[in-house]
Formats: sequence, structure tokens, C-alpha cells
Amino acid sequence: MSNIDVVIMAAGKGTRMHSSMPKVLHRLGGRALLQHVIATAGQIQARRVLVITGHGAEQVEAALATQSKVATVRQIPQLGTGHAMQQAVPWLADDGVTLVLSGDVPLIQSETLQALLALCAGNALALLSLNTPQPSGYGRIVRNPKQEVIAIVEDRDASAEQKRIAEIYSGIMAVPTRLLRGWLTRLDNRNAQAEYYLTDVVKFAVADGCEVKAYAIDQAWQVEGVNTPVQLAALERAYQQRQANLLMQQGVRLADPSRLDVRGELVCGSDIDIDINCVFEGKVQLGDGVRIGSHCVIANAVIGAGTQILPFTHIDGEDQAIHIGQAARIGPFARLRPGTQLGDEVHIGNFVEVKNSQLAKGAKANHLAYVGDATLGERVNYGAGVITANYDGANKHHTTIHADVHVGSNSVLVAPVTLGAGGTVGAGSVVTKDTAAGALTVARGKQIQVANWQRPTKKSK
Repeated sequence: MSNIDVVIMAAGKGTRMHSSMPKVLHRLGGRALLQHVIATAGQIQARRVLVITGHGAEQVEAALATQSKVATVRQIPQLGTGHAMQQAVPWLADDGVTLVLSGDVPLIQSETLQALLALCAGNALALLSLNTPQPSGYGRIVRNPKQEVIAIVEDRDASAEQKRIAEIYSGIMAVPTRLLRGWLTRLDNRNAQAEYYLTDVVKFAVADGCEVKAYAIDQAWQVEGVNTPVQLAALERAYQQRQANLLMQQGVRLADPSRLDVRGELVCGSDIDIDINCVFEGKVQLGDGVRIGSHCVIANAVIGAGTQILPFTHIDGEDQAIHIGQAARIGPFARLRPGTQLGDEVHIGNFVEVKNSQLAKGAKANHLAYVGDATLGERVNYGAGVITANYDGANKHHTTIHADVHVGSNSVLVAPVTLGAGGTVGAGSVVTKDTAAGALTVARGKQIQVANWQRPTKKSK
């Protein structure tokens, strides 16, 4: 169907979240709840997405400012779901089908929505329902003896007999817009909540002879909403378990599927091993045979085949992906910051930080070092405790180290400076001038020795 218009309910206050942030902007899997729903609307190729805002409207609308095909309309005051749709319907075309979604129900799947739309077929009112042993608090799907849907009764308005019904309404429906428009004009608020219920359109459809159908599912996680931090945490784990299962079905070996967090897009080659408590954010690509040690946080990175990322390593490319070549070895306790580009067989060891720097094939910085705003050639050996002094208090400056240079431990390279190919810098040197190729450079104070020197002692009181 090419005439699908999606309306997303996102006006609620979310009081039980105990937060100044609108509920639909709380994050699950690294994205706002509302962004999950919008992404799903994109998967079914909705021609338009209309988000109904209310509480915290300015924040929600600001979060959507860069979204194409997404418009907003405000519901002020909030007088129920039916009232929300009354604000939206002037923006909808009568040739379409309106698909109603909830901004706090993030895990609904596109396949489920496609099945619901097929049931609607542009003519019927199609409801998404859930069979559950715990229906309390939800609207019940009421059927006649022929099992035809005749009404939805909200929990507070349900009789004792109706409360025993195990089929509940999910809050998701697909309805021909031309019919919806008329039904919305007939809503009233004569109910326990004194609100205008969108679910009342069911009884109008029945009265008008429009067929009402329900597509029932058994997967509660698809239609579970978020009202409290507890529910958000539970849904996060359900989401992460699903991500873990999908990865394992592709052949990824997870040490413990329950201790993995994918907060973005993780693309894996073959023979990938991921240890416990790893977090992947943004877009991360792992080449064949990559091994990720425990407790790593990796964001926006492309990691080449055969590379090992040892435990407690932090990699974050932010807006520009970090690229790591093949057969490299990173960590443990390494930190790679934005602008880092590492060639094949590069070694970055424990407590080494690299920022805005390029290291060519075979370069090594194995211990307690800082590489900032620098270019290191092939096979450079960057000793323990070496730093590039790249900041003069106002500007950053670049360090260039050509191939096969050996920089001795505890040296300081004061940028801008260039070290010639094949050169050696003696340990403890402070290098402020360019060095020649193949030369030994030593820049430190002369060692002196004072015989029989006595250390100071504490004075007695």
C-alpha cells in the first residue's frame, strides 16, 4: 500500500517516569523511544508521519526538527486519545489508511504492521490485539457469539465479566481515513475518565456496518509500553536479548548473550568473538575473525579482519568513524579518540591514548603513552611514557614521525616537529627541533653525581 499515513501518539506527560524529559524521548537501545517508532514507520514506507505532541512539545519537536517526512501537531490540553486524533485528522487525506501508533511502544515490528494493514485492506477497521494472561489495566476486545469484534471496553469502564477477557487492545489500529473522519465527530467523554476515547470508533464502525477485524499476537514485548523506569529497563533487556539472538543466528559467538548492549548498528563478518559486558554504539563494523575482549565500549568504528580488541578498551569515533586495519592489537585499557586511523598490524597497548592521529602499518605504542595530532610512519616504535606536546595553550600543532623511528621512553615531542626516517630519540629527551634521518637525538640535561650526599631529615619538635 502506498497511501499509508502514520499518526504517532506522543503527547502524554509520563508522570511515573519522574523526569523532566518527555517520556517519548527516553532512550532504549541508544535511541529515543519515539525514534524507534518513526524508524518502523519508515520500514513500511509510510507516505507521511504525523506526531501528536503535548507535554514537553518544544523538546519533542526540537528532537524531530531534522526528520524528513515527519510533521507535528499539538494536542493542548490533553483530553484523551480520541481528542488527539481530532487534532490530527485535518492533516490526513481521505484516500489513505491511517495507522495509529504509540510513541512509547518502541518495539512493534514492521512485519506485524504489514499484516495489520493487509487485514484493513483499505475497507475494514483493523485492530492489533494481544492474548495475555495478565490483561488488567488494558482495554478488552469484546466479541459477539460469532467471534466478531463489536467493541473495545477500557479497563476502568469494564464489567466484572469483561475484565476476565484475555484479549486486549494494543493501542494500534489501521483505519480508512474517510471513515475515521466521520467517527471522530461522534465521540463524547461520558466515561470514568471524562476523556474522548479513540477506541469508541469501534462501536461506531459496528453501527455503520463496517467490518471490524482484530489481528492477535502473542509476543507481548512488541506492544509493551513504557510508563516507568522499571518498565523501560525491562524493555531494554528484551530489546538487547533480541539483538543478541539475531547476532548469534548470523554466527557471532557471544560469551553471554545477556551481557551485551547494542545501542546502534553492529555489522559483523564471520567468526566474530565478543566477550561479556561490551557496549556498541553508533555504527560499528567488525571484519572477519575480530575478537572483542570484555568490558569494551566501541562507538562509530570500522575494525579490520583478524584484529583483537583487548579488555577495557574505549573506542569512540563520534562523527568520523575510527578505522583500524587488519591484524591489529588494541588494549587492554586503551583509548582511541576521534580522528584516529590505524593501519594493519598496529599495536596500541595498555593506557595509551590516541587522538586525531594516523599510525601506519606495524607502528607500535605499547605502554602509557599519548599520541595526539600526529602521523606515525611504518614500524615506528613509540616508547613507554612518550607524549606529543601538541597544544600551546591556544592552538594544536602536528607531529610527524617518519618510518622506522624509535622514540625512547619518557620523551616529549614538542609540536610542531618532524622526526626523520630511521632516527632514534634517546630516552627522556625533550625534542623541540626537527631531527635528521638516521640520526640519534638526545635532548636532556647532563647527568651529574654528588658523592656522599645526605638527604634532609625531619626536625624534631
